Amino acid sequence: MRLIGTAPDKASILSFVMDGVHPHDIGTIVDREGIAIRTGHHCAQPVMERFGPSTLVEAGGQKILFDCGRGTVLRLQQLGISWSDLDALFLTHLHSDHIVGIPDLFLTGWLLGRRVPLRVWGPEGTQAMMTRLVEAFQFDIRIRPQDDLTPPEGASVVAKDITQGVVYEDSGIKVTAFDVHHGRVKPALGYRVDYAGRSVVLSGDTSFSENLIRFAQGADVLIHEVCLADPKTLKASEHERRVMAHHTSPERAGEVFARVKPRLAVFSHIVLLGDVHASDIVALAHKTYAGRVEMGQDLMVIEVGDRVTVNRRPK
Repeated sequence: MRLIGTAPDKASILSFVMDGVHPHDIGTIVDREGIAIRTGHHCAQPVMERFGPSTLVEAGGQKILFDCGRGTVLRLQQLGISWSDLDALFLTHLHSDHIVGIPDLFLTGWLLGRRVPLRVWGPEGTQAMMTRLVEAFQFDIRIRPQDDLTPPEGASVVAKDITQGVVYEDSGIKVTAFDVHHGRVKPALGYRVDYAGRSVVLSGDTSFSENLIRFAQGADVLIHEVCLADPKTLKASEHERRVMAHHTSPERAGEVFARVKPRLAVFSHIVLLGDVHASDIVALAHKTYAGRVEMGQDLMVIEVGDRVTVNRRPK
């Protein structure tokens, strides 16, 4: 299993296609007799080295994308992965920073080779959103088959609203959704991917979650969001206090890791509030957790098999 992703300055995902750090993620899992993950660390602000949240999981010959933030298609291109070959897209929640890359994935994937509908799963509201997205681009969808003979089959979407439980099983891959807590964003989901005795858990955006801990038991890799805040900033700003309440501090994430005991813990969707530095996050997590922790980075690849290996692209 392989994971590939990206990480924002609110860093976000495991092996990353894109990753963003928010001064305010994308990854993948690939089959190497296990799982491969490419991740990203999402960033709400336009930051060239950290694109929006998205994680690609490759296993069992399938390519499954989780979230589709800014620049996902560009990161996939950098990794040499055809966006027209994706088997499924799963959304953790419908905040704009996690979904703004969908029109690009949908339409560019169609123009450059996809001949089947884009399949999308997500929380309540996903089906309605995708229906309206297709409506918004009706001129392009209608005119291209007439004008340049682009096959129309790829310009459609099959979307489904899902709730907690097993939501996908194919080619030995099982995807399980579970509820997390992200303020008033309800529902918000995390995901667990199981394949050939290996497993990866993606937290999605969440504060400390007992439900996540329950669903993550036995996971090889746990990719968890994190927020680091300056106490002075929190004291001075109601807005920043609300943001912090929607996310998980490094110390509390360390508590999650200590109870799950993954072979590898990875920080993604890294949120920075005030005069703080992402380089301090791992040390703070180690106050409550003694195991292996990595910071997510755009285009980082994690391979999960007998060993869990992390490969970073040179800066």
